[in-house]
Amino acid sequence: MNEEMIRQFGTEFQKIETEIGSVIIGQKDLIRGVLTAMIAGGNVLLEGLPGLGKTQLVKTIGKVLDLDFSRIQFTPDLMPADVTGTSVMTKNQQGEMGMEFRRGPVFSNIVLADEINRATPKTQSALLEAMQEHTVTSGNETYLLPEPFFVLATQNPLESEGTYPLPEAQMDRFLFKLDVSFPTKAELLEIVHSTTTGSQRDAKKVCGQEKLLEMRAVAREVPVATPVAEYIMDIVLKSHPEYDQAPEMVKKYVSFGASPRGAQAIMMTARVYALMAGRYNVAYEDVKAVAKGALRHRIFLNFEGMADGIAVDEIIEAILL
Repeated sequence: MNEEMIRQFGTEFQKIETEIGSVIIGQKDLIRGVLTAMIAGGNVLLEGLPGLGKTQLVKTIGKVLDLDFSRIQFTPDLMPADVTGTSVMTKNQQGEMGMEFRRGPVFSNIVLADEINRATPKTQSALLEAMQEHTVTSGNETYLLPEPFFVLATQNPLESEGTYPLPEAQMDRFLFKLDVSFPTKAELLEIVHSTTTGSQRDAKKVCGQEKLLEMRAVAREVPVATPVAEYIMDIVLKSHPEYDQAPEMVKKYVSFGASPRGAQAIMMTARVYALMAGRYNVAYEDVKAVAKGALRHRIFLNFEGMADGIAVDEIIEAILL
């Protein structure tokens, strides 16, 4: 890796970020978080109240990156076959009957799983194989999904009516979980003005899938020094209450901590942050910048933690000290 590659990476990332930001008002940290996870090759879970622009953000990213895009509206009556596809009986030109696999909406570069926690756990689990292996199995056949492939899911807070909690195995397959915050007064005014006067801007293509895969390859070459790698491992280990060096807050309020995928998520996304800062290797500040997004859905509170209203982000802050 040389200085020119780092410079090109930063320039390309900034162009993508700026184009998305010209359509999505505010939410700069959210946009950066989603792009970071996508360049690292992972799926993203966006949580926030309805109407905060989660769906619009995903659509805009699809346009800016010129990726095939499909949207699945998750509802309680959605079936797994509605997501992955199904085999149907067909007749060929010779009149012979046979089974043919009809591909579902999951066969896209970007799959928007809208309000994913409104579907039943059975349907939610239909995405597990796709999110991890980038394949879909139907009967005895396994089908490859297009590359790059991402699931960008939105969910309403669990307190909302008609929601189901995501299975832990599925939560762990999201590289990042990002919270969508409410806009400021100035941002809200700009949003309302642009959407009610017809002056809302359309996103333009900035790069294609080849450039995205190229940026991912560059990010994976960023070295991580042994002390920084050990720091990442310590963060994950300290999220477990049975670990001797875990903070008292973890021992008191956490039921179980992050899986090894949490360490992988921090390592991959910290590399992207290092490149954005123009660095040749991962620094401690890069690790701290991505830790909350990588861990907040992998640390589970016990009953006492939920009863005391402890936020998982507070737990992560205690671990990072």
